[in-house]
Amino acid sequence: MDWPETDFVGAKLVLLVGRRIVTIQRDDKPGLPWPGLWDLPGGGREGSESPEDCVLRETREEIGVRLTPADLVWRKFYQRPRPAWCFSARLDRSREHEVSLGPEGQRLALVDPAEWVLQADVVPHFRIRVADAMEALLGG
Repeated sequence: MDWPETDFVGAKLVLLVGRRIVTIQRDDKPGLPWPGLWDLPGGGREGSESPEDCVLRETREEIGVRLTPADLVWRKFYQRPRPAWCFSARLDRSREHEVSLGPEGQRLALVDPAEWVLQADVVPHFRIRVADAMEALLGG
């Protein structure tokens, strides 16, 4: 089934701070998908919010960083495994102090994206999303 790009369940963000991406180790609770794996900021859509509103809200809630739609420099819709958007943004390294773990997740880390995509303990389908975002951010 082809999903229209307006029918989505959530949005994620590849946030490059300096030369590293922000990643969150998921909680390890029963019933939670991908427990304990490293994830990206973002999450589920609330009501009829737009993809941009979803990712900006989730980023603020999960890592305390306030971005604007103008900060989102890349976006792509993925149909699988669930219809969702992925965005990317860049922050200067001087803004690293703004990044802090919110109420969800076990830990937060800033990691080299080339190393992150090779880790065994990341949400599997986010590897390609990080690679796509980095190609767009760094121009190949």
